Amino acid sequence: MDAEHIRNFSIIAHIDHGKTTLSDRLLQATGTVENRQLTEQHLDAMDLEKERGITIKAHPVTMYYRAKNGERYELNLIDTPGHVDFAYEVSRSLSACEGALLIVDAAQGVEAQTVANVHLATKQGLQIIPVINKIDLPHADIPMARQQLEDILAIPGDEAILASAKEGIGIIEILEAVVHRLSPPKPTGAKSFQALIFDSYFDTYKGVVILVRVTNGELRPGMNVKLLYSGKTVEIKEVGSFNPKPYTRDKLEVGETGYITANIKTPREVKVGDTITDPRNPSEELPGFQEIHPMVFSGIYPINTADYEGLKVAIAKLQLNDSALTFQTESSAALGFGFRCGFLGLLHMEIVQERLRREFDMDIIATYPSVVYQMQMTDGTMKEVDNPAFMPDPAHIESILEPIVKAFVITPGENIGDMMSLISEKRGSILTTETLDTRRVMLTCRIPMNEILIDFHDRIKSITRGYGSMDYEPAGLVASEMVKLDMLVNNEVMEAFSSLVHKTKAESRGRALAAKLKEVIPRQQFVVAIQAAIGGKIVARETVSAIRKDVTAKCYGGDISRKRKLLEKQKEGKKRMKSIGSVEIPQEAFVEVLKTS
Repeated sequence: MDAEHIRNFSIIAHIDHGKTTLSDRLLQATGTVENRQLTEQHLDAMDLEKERGITIKAHPVTMYYRAKNGERYELNLIDTPGHVDFAYEVSRSLSACEGALLIVDAAQGVEAQTVANVHLATKQGLQIIPVINKIDLPHADIPMARQQLEDILAIPGDEAILASAKEGIGIIEILEAVVHRLSPPKPTGAKSFQALIFDSYFDTYKGVVILVRVTNGELRPGMNVKLLYSGKTVEIKEVGSFNPKPYTRDKLEVGETGYITANIKTPREVKVGDTITDPRNPSEELPGFQEIHPMVFSGIYPINTADYEGLKVAIAKLQLNDSALTFQTESSAALGFGFRCGFLGLLHMEIVQERLRREFDMDIIATYPSVVYQMQMTDGTMKEVDNPAFMPDPAHIESILEPIVKAFVITPGENIGDMMSLISEKRGSILTTETLDTRRVMLTCRIPMNEILIDFHDRIKSITRGYGSMDYEPAGLVASEMVKLDMLVNNEVMEAFSSLVHKTKAESRGRALAAKLKEVIPRQQFVVAIQAAIGGKIVARETVSAIRKDVTAKCYGGDISRKRKLLEKQKEGKKRMKSIGSVEIPQEAFVEVLKTS
């Protein structure tokens, strides 16, 4: 189809504002999917997405629509995730589009991630069509939503299309706006064909399937193409698009999105953000998207050590489909061989672990999540530490810099006091307080990344009864009093339980871990001491009492000294056993402690 009749657009919004439901209605209105085949959340292919009601992967789909002016248009839609942990999916999807539908919930208004996604879209120079969704809800407040679009996002409120994806209201108006308000794709004018790789996945039969947006020229089966990043030249075997299932086509032309297969068997050869061009007359590289930097690190180990190679293959295939995931090999005395994986956030980490369990059938255990610290050494060098096991000797460290994030928390006005105390409890400082409307306030604060890792998001939701929302962005590094907390069992350091914590919180965390370990470590023939230590100083201790055999059971009658003599003999034996005995901590104990910590 000629480029004048092609429109590429994305759907962006805060989590749970109705993106996927709207995409279902668009598929229905354009006749892309027949009513009998249409399911709820049709584009969410994973069970995990349907269960949690969130979009994890961006899903491309090609639709054909005959507009009111009688012309037939090709609409390439990419449905994107809303959660902050999948912002990389959103930025990659936007780079393959000319415009975006911005969905705002008529009842909840503009939320934290709505703001973040709009900034992403405007940075890439996209045209934005605002849509106020869920107007059928009894507590929908359309004037408020229009006002917020103007006040917070500087988008004219009267341009917004009123819709209800659930009831099918305003769907044709949205399609007409896409056709008339968005620009058609323009070729770059390079000397040969160019295509941007914006995603990829692994297919058992076809190998690596590459998702592309053609920016110049055309792609056909049988052509030789060069991947600029790896320098590899391959022959295209098949080209096609999605509706939403993949189907083959004769060619992909300028402005079209689709997929190509080229007998690529190893995931490492394809890099998301790379450019495909002519090997004989290569064009320059297309502006891709910035390299993503992981924010949270965690070790992933197979529960059965024989599964190590299988886990390695599984993570490589998953990385192809989720380019925000990074990994490298590591080993632990307690857990054997495994991988140190980097994630964009805690939800991202949780989803990756769940996908490894479900899609690849792996039994895995994950260590306590941590962030990357910069160590300023006394000799003037800088050292990055993402694992407490690799922390240098404190005597050689001049200062420790921890990553800080700038967080935007939107909360109902009545919860502002509780929210401020939560932020200060997490070592955060409030920069500004902004009133959004009569009901809600936005707090902008600086807070250590380490503090928002575990329960910060959950606490916001429980304080605000589900009405609060949060978004964050990296805000550099700051010197902090971090200490390494070691757990000792029978005077032996257990590296798997070591963590870097702030000096003020080390004691309480040490007590909590020691209490948990006391529950899960089985009793031995001798007394086992569980200690939490910072350097050489013990800050918490629990004791697992010994299993004691009743040695006086065979002693009938007689003088008390006979019993005392037997008990003294047992005491000596226990003392000797403790000096040479070692405590075997079962795998289940590690799993239990890491689950709760």
